[in-house]
Amino acid sequence: MNHAYTRFTLGETLTDEQNYFFNKNGFIHFKNFITPETVSDIIKASILVQQDWITQEKIKVNGIPVKYGKDLDGSAIVQRFAFINQHHPLFGELTHDPRLAVLLNLIGPGARLGTDEKDGMVLNHYVNGPESKFTQMGWHTDGLRDIFHGQKLNPMLNIGIHLSTLKPENGGLRVLPGTHKQSLYNLLFRKKYFVDNKADFKEVAIIPEAGDLTIHDGRLWHRVAQSAVSGEESRRRVIYLPIIAGKYEPKHEHSPTAFYQRFAKLVK
Repeated sequence: MNHAYTRFTLGETLTDEQNYFFNKNGFIHFKNFITPETVSDIIKASILVQQDWITQEKIKVNGIPVKYGKDLDGSAIVQRFAFINQHHPLFGELTHDPRLAVLLNLIGPGARLGTDEKDGMVLNHYVNGPESKFTQMGWHTDGLRDIFHGQKLNPMLNIGIHLSTLKPENGGLRVLPGTHKQSLYNLLFRKKYFVDNKADFKEVAIIPEAGDLTIHDGRLWHRVAQSAVSGEESRRRVIYLPIIAGKYEPKHEHSPTAFYQRFAKLVK
């Protein structure tokens, strides 16, 4: 497994070097996108949303199931928040950061932030404790859902805003560089979706610090590795926001739960 790759700084435009790196590898890592103070404010805001959802016993948000789990002390926590940008103004403000608009150029004309499509802005909260349900995610591509919906595979990128500083042993995002250019057959069958958690000798470990931003192409094979450490040291939070193109398909409170979400039980 390789941890060595170039980290960049996100400015007002994308440089030729940044475009080349992303087009070749299907992912890119920018340092210090948000400050430590903003990271802290975002985590506090997520805890307020969590308290609200637990009190309401919220099961779904715009048709997307809420993933609950247990914290280290056995108390209930939300481990996956969908559309969190619609539930606290701080997350909504984050989607308006002008630097995110710069990233739309990685797809080009017609690209937009999926703030009210797909699963909106998602916050994942992993912690490896005795009652953890959400500690890893097997190999997958994000492009599969378009195929489930009977659509052509539209470009989709996933922005990750990292709220935790990780070491390799903390687990986290693993990618197979270059697989965003694979055939449809390999997109469907290169790995067993979600069931296969095994490390791949070609995988690259994304090792962010709190405040960093990463992007990966939705057609890229990736997984979330389980933390080798447990307890408080294993806690990690990350926000995901899609960049999408194609037909505009907003979700709303009466949106149905999609077929592919039946696979949720396979996702640890």
